[in-house]
Amino acid sequence: MASVVGRHFRWIVVAVVVFLGAFAVWSLVTGWTPARDEYPVQGVVVAEANGAPQWAKLGATGVDFAYITAVEGARGRDPQFETNLEGVKQAGIRFGALHHFDICRLASDQAMLFITTVPRNPAALPPAVQLDFSENCTSRPNRALILSELATFLNLIEAHSGSPAVLLLTADFEKEYQVSSAIDRTIWLERDWLLPDYSARPWVMWTANSRLRIEGIEGPVRWAVVRK
Repeated sequence: MASVVGRHFRWIVVAVVVFLGAFAVWSLVTGWTPARDEYPVQGVVVAEANGAPQWAKLGATGVDFAYITAVEGARGRDPQFETNLEGVKQAGIRFGALHHFDICRLASDQAMLFITTVPRNPAALPPAVQLDFSENCTSRPNRALILSELATFLNLIEAHSGSPAVLLLTADFEKEYQVSSAIDRTIWLERDWLLPDYSARPWVMWTANSRLRIEGIEGPVRWAVVRK
């Protein structure tokens, strides 16, 4: 009987150790951000999934800027955009609009959607254009067509915003279309916890943790930094 109790106790100890280890890893994964002395300017990317952020609290706890999703690919306007835009302005946090580009839709249509969604504001950060693949769009147009459509889109939204856009390139999209070697814009790359190295030109922005959890915002949020 004592041996049975002893085995059960050992299994309980093992389970507790495994749980504590998993919790420590989860805490590290969801709580890590790059050091401020290396990247003094850090911020978030928000969308509808993040609910209603408490912008004043975020500003007080180290959010230097926010990119707010304005258009989400084929889904159209992000329903939280206007609320987020008002909140971030009231909190005094620098802000910019993000457009999730959809390669299955005409660039001119997408540009019109962006222009009618995002008000012109000289104080805003340059617009960001996220380039990736989605389950809703299985098409893979050739590179020449993609670059042409992107040029059309950028010309239209930049005329509206008054500043060159930032290109947020995912690794798969950049591998397929090599956008960074063809379009001269500020580059924003993504790779959790490790420095990204998949573009033809040096990056200026980096999504360092796409699973960050911080007080004042629902769910995981993308945390981005700016290179000095």
